[in-house]
Amino acid sequence: MDRNSKFWFLHSTIDAFDTFLRVPGTVTRKGSHVRDAIDLKRILIIVVFALVPAAIFGMWNTGYQHSLAIGQTPELWGDFWFGFWKVLPLFVVAYVVGLGIEFAFAQIKDEEVSEGYLVSGFIIPLIVPVDTPLWILAIAVAFAVVFGKEVFGGTGFNFLNPAALTRAFLFFAYPSKLSGSACWIALRKGETMVDATSGATPLSYLGEGVNAITSAGYTFKEMFLGTIPGCVGETSVVAILIGAVILIFTGVASWKIMCSSVIGALAIGGLANVLGATDVPAYYQLVMGGFAFGTVFMATDPVTAAQTECGKWIYGFLIGALCVIVRLFNPGYAEGMMLAILLMNTFAPLIDYCVTTAATTRRAKKATIA
Repeated sequence: MDRNSKFWFLHSTIDAFDTFLRVPGTVTRKGSHVRDAIDLKRILIIVVFALVPAAIFGMWNTGYQHSLAIGQTPELWGDFWFGFWKVLPLFVVAYVVGLGIEFAFAQIKDEEVSEGYLVSGFIIPLIVPVDTPLWILAIAVAFAVVFGKEVFGGTGFNFLNPAALTRAFLFFAYPSKLSGSACWIALRKGETMVDATSGATPLSYLGEGVNAITSAGYTFKEMFLGTIPGCVGETSVVAILIGAVILIFTGVASWKIMCSSVIGALAIGGLANVLGATDVPAYYQLVMGGFAFGTVFMATDPVTAAQTECGKWIYGFLIGALCVIVRLFNPGYAEGMMLAILLMNTFAPLIDYCVTTAATTRRAKKATIA
């Protein structure tokens, strides 16, 4: 946009919408060392596409859980549209608040609007209970975007995953609004759950053992398919695996982090079984709570994850291991994936430093011997 234009003071906002709707007309004419047909915006759109199966299933499951809770016969389209209208406000609040702050900071700093929030804004509604009060979600999003991202310079400079930080803020600031069984089931005004429905998630019974989980009606098959209460987009491992295939096939996310996270969870879960700390099979940890969703869509965030190839294995393994450790030994908070990701976001630079230092030292020794 021309600086002499009367709308120059809004150039960051106008350019953002212009480049989102069509390919920019600017091209590199000299000094370019790497040419690629894909840019940051297109990479982020691929991640959004990969999230769509989990979002669609989450909307249907929201309606399905509502039907079961009130004793009504589930209907495919009826349940989906009920869930759609319940989940839609979460997306609206996440994008309006988050993008509003991003646009404001871009205008103030006279910079281009970053595309990074396209993914964060899509993830946040999928990792919260469907009955989360919208005003609380707005506060959490604002906190995560301002203090977890913009104060460090925006996309590419933040060391904490914004979506995970939003979930952490919700849990620690408003635990009473996000605990218990009521927040996982969306009800219309005046509706009440039937006596046979608890609304509790499988993780609620983790400390009581595998018999408590199965007695509550949660089988491994149900947890794998996702027909259980939980956060909107975290219940269906099948839908999440579809997204994982898309991300791995396109090269957008690291399969090393995904695999190592699974290995870490199985290792600690198996060790706990051997030592008698729990009788819940290790593979149950992979289909409970937000483990699968966090492993595929949040742990692999290229900005906050480890960058070295060896570091990715270490980083992913520790996320899976810490998640299970928190689940087994922290009775106050059964879901450990959020805390594991945030903790390892903090240590990711240290992991990369240790890996690169070790590699440099080995090469120096080989050179000296030669």
